[in-house]
Amino acid sequence: MARKNYTDEFRRQAVDLYESTPGATLRGIADDLGISRGTLSDWVKTFGTGSTTTAITSSKPPTGRPETQAEKVARLEARVAELEADKTKIETEKSILRQAAKYFAGETNW
Repeated sequence: MARKNYTDEFRRQAVDLYESTPGATLRGIADDLGISRGTLSDWVKTFGTGSTTTAITSSKPPTGRPETQAEKVARLEARVAELEADKTKIETEKSILRQAAKYFAGETNW
């Protein structure tokens, strides 16, 4: 089996995707990108910043009592942070897929 060579840019983007996705696991991101968990783990150790985005537990208001203004602001700020993290993840995935499409389009010799 041929050894796959990935560019440093791809490696850094994969690490950025892992670090910026709330609640992401190495296995989940590695499966999405089609690489092994160990490979991604090595890249995180090499290129990572050591920080990850924590999962946001709930963006729904509590039930049973009215929501205070401070709780509403906190809930909405958490939702904005969640949406910004999703946007970053989607933009990174889009960039990775665009580069992969260019790479594979250049390999076709039909």
